[in-house]
Amino acid sequence: MPQFLDTEDDDFERLFQSFLGAKREADVDVDETVASIIADVQKRGDDAIIDMTAQFDRLTLTPETLAFSDAEIDDAIAKVSSAEREAIELAAQRIRDYHVRQLPDDKSWQDENGAMLGWRWTAVDAAGLYVPGGLANYPSSVLMNAIPAAVAGVRDLIICVPTPDGVVNPLVLLAARLSGVRRIFRIGGAQAIAAMAYGTASIPRVDKITGPGNAYVAAAKRRVFGQVGIDMIAGPSEILIIADKENNPDWLAIDLLSQAEHDESAQSILITDDAALSGAVAAAVDKRLETLERREIAGKSWDKFGAVIKVRNLSEAVDLTNKIAPEHLEICTADPEHISETVRHAGAIFLGAWTPEAIGDYIGGPNHVLPTARSARFSSGLSVLDFMKRTTLAKMTPAALKAIGPAAERLAIAERLEAHGLSVRARLDQINEH
Repeated sequence: MPQFLDTEDDDFERLFQSFLGAKREADVDVDETVASIIADVQKRGDDAIIDMTAQFDRLTLTPETLAFSDAEIDDAIAKVSSAEREAIELAAQRIRDYHVRQLPDDKSWQDENGAMLGWRWTAVDAAGLYVPGGLANYPSSVLMNAIPAAVAGVRDLIICVPTPDGVVNPLVLLAARLSGVRRIFRIGGAQAIAAMAYGTASIPRVDKITGPGNAYVAAAKRRVFGQVGIDMIAGPSEILIIADKENNPDWLAIDLLSQAEHDESAQSILITDDAALSGAVAAAVDKRLETLERREIAGKSWDKFGAVIKVRNLSEAVDLTNKIAPEHLEICTADPEHISETVRHAGAIFLGAWTPEAIGDYIGGPNHVLPTARSARFSSGLSVLDFMKRTTLAKMTPAALKAIGPAAERLAIAERLEAHGLSVRARLDQINEH
């Protein structure tokens, strides 16, 4: 049974803080194993990758077959139905159109002293995108990771996707093709992260690694960070719905279960100012769980980590939302835009009862790679900017240096960095001579 809370109860704050601090991530110590895997890949390169793929994925590869050939990709894509192709092409176009608008502008100006200042944006040269395989095989993840990288201008894009027993989802390969990715390696796990971070004879070293994965993949991303950039360490999925009484309880129930069915550690929360609605939604969840295909997973998630919170008013709902900082936030109220303006911490916001979170997972346009575990308090979802970096520009003229150089020299002396001060003084002396 989910947790039922009411802000009017005397012990609400204590119960809410306990709820907020509950650990949902699997407590699995894999770091030592991952460290060994990374070291082996660094030492033996392709041979280590091939051995581990045979061990974990029951797939025998050679350096020549680590990547899919163009013919293999073509053959797999040919199996995609026309309806699925049309759907994924529409998704790719909408995601691309949204992310193109995120491209930042370069800027430069001349200040009052005549100095030119500014910045310039450039893409990373190479990015590696990890796509889970096996049961968690999501072509939508390919689109959400690869398209922003391509829009940013990344020159070299590769994908690593495990194919246990050699089985591949044709939609994953089609998504890669639509996103502009030409090289797809059939490897996974921590070894794939290590290969992309350090490079092997067959797998190129990249500058940034993005994409979700299991505990081993997450631990590997932590370990290689600094050697390469990463997007984030994502935790279990989560959804929070703020709803008033003018809602269909069954719709809300399905939306809550749309995240619960991801993982037993996922979290679904309803916050409402209407007691009748809270009961109706809880009953609707129970009814849906009777027939849901992934009812065992969703049921455990709802029972262990789900919550229904009754508040006095919607302003109170926003206060709680900002403390929870959810990955996904649905606002199903009479005026969702007004309420959204007061939300400071959320990965993505879905406005109105006609905007289920699932639209954002596939075809809405905004990215579905989002901060979890309250990290929306300080981070954002994946975007074009994650594949770009900003370089600052400065150009002094003699007049500009004469105006601001003495202050720089004084600060250098104050910090006892003599050469810093002398590098400015040498130029000031020449200016003064003329």
